Amino acid sequence: RQQQQNVEDAIKEMQKPLARYIDDEDLDRMLREQEREGDPMADFIKKRKAKESKEKKEKPKYKGPAPPLNRFNIWPGHRWDGVDRSNGFEQQRFARMANKKAVQELAYKWSVEDM
Repeated sequence: RQQQQNVEDAIKEMQKPLARYIDDEDLDRMLREQEREGDPMADFIKKRKAKESKEKKEKPKYKGPAPPLNRFNIWPGHRWDGVDRSNGFEQQRFARMANKKAVQELAYKWSVEDM
């Protein structure tokens, strides 16, 4: 596997021009990834890379029954036990919105019924 990767890298390098300029992205990346002795920022960069790789881990999703809707369409976390401990505000809000929409539609139909 490593040998195949080395061959692919060599082929990729052979396809590039011999002269490499300052705007060459591969050269820039290679130079940035080199670790130099006495580099004061090396520890900071190592910590940042470790933190970035730590953040990239996918968090588990909620796998229970469908939760009740909320106004932000946010799904619960993976540790949620399925018990709705709200004070009912979300359900009241959705009921008011549905009622308002129904009243508006009824008013519209009433206003255009004789046309």
